[in-house]
Amino acid sequence: MTDEPLVLGLGTRLRHLFDLLDGDVARVYADLGLADYRPRFSPVVRAIVTLGPSSIRDIARVIGVTHSAASQTVAQMSRCGLVALEPGDDGRQRIVRLTDRARSLLPVIDAEWAATEAAVAGLDAELPVPLGEMLAAVLRAVERRPMRDRIADAARALGDPALGPLYGDPALGPLYGDPALGPLYGDPARG
Repeated sequence: MTDEPLVLGLGTRLRHLFDLLDGDVARVYADLGLADYRPRFSPVVRAIVTLGPSSIRDIARVIGVTHSAASQTVAQMSRCGLVALEPGDDGRQRIVRLTDRARSLLPVIDAEWAATEAAVAGLDAELPVPLGEMLAAVLRAVERRPMRDRIADAARALGDPALGPLYGDPALGPLYGDPALGPLYGDPARG
């Protein structure tokens, strides 16, 4: 009997890898006395250092995440006393600036970032393809052609009638006609 899981789905492996990497970086911050600091804060801090006080939308764009993800991270950072929010030019926009606490932590944040980049370079040396290059290639590929489209094409090629609704054959598949599943096969009126 091995300790390997029986089913290694792509999403499960990606989440596990993220948990391992992110968890270890979080432990580094805890070891440095910053138990409330999360690794996902660093890109936001670095963006604000580079751009100056910025809108959440601009921060999201620069660090490559959704507005929602940036907003959630900024809210958590605000609760930790790392950023302050001020009204922007219009009533909906909020400007994020670093607090004195965040500015005082910049030497530690910068040193940890450099150490992590060096550790990633060491990890890359053990891999057949550097992790950053592979992630960039995967992101470009799924932005060019979303996974949902790839699954529909694979379902069509497999020809399994149970997957018919995925590739536009409503006559196939036992789930066709279930109003809760209408949006899956392009009929929003049925969902």
